[in-house]
Amino acid sequence: MKARIKWVEQVSFLGETESGHAVLMDGPPDGGGRNLGPRPMELVLLGTGGCTTYDVIHILRKSRQQVSDCVVEIQAERAMEDPKVFTRIHFHFIVTGKGLKPEQVERAINLSAEKYCSASIMLGKTADITHDFEVVQE
Repeated sequence: MKARIKWVEQVSFLGETESGHAVLMDGPPDGGGRNLGPRPMELVLLGTGGCTTYDVIHILRKSRQQVSDCVVEIQAERAMEDPKVFTRIHFHFIVTGKGLKPEQVERAINLSAEKYCSASIMLGKTADITHDFEVVQE
């Protein structure tokens, strides 16, 4: 996997992925930025949320669960001192579908957290990661 970061101006950077996608990152005004894009650490959270959601949906579909929606709300805390690593991350999954079995949803979340989600397992080296879920039946 490769990526390229190009400095644009002040604290704005253009990130380009090997798959041909780009994202503009920027800092807050008090840090010299113009708030033109997400912060790099926000992208780390988004990437982790995307990684675990991908796993959960994939596992539930393989288990023949009829999933129609999955939202993950993430709350995180960072260290006060440099390096300001994540110290706590909580994932709240809201899984919607027809005839969903809560035990299957819980199993999918646990498998992602413990075995498949590279991003959350990596962040778990510095952060206490927790998760919970709710099932919404259609």
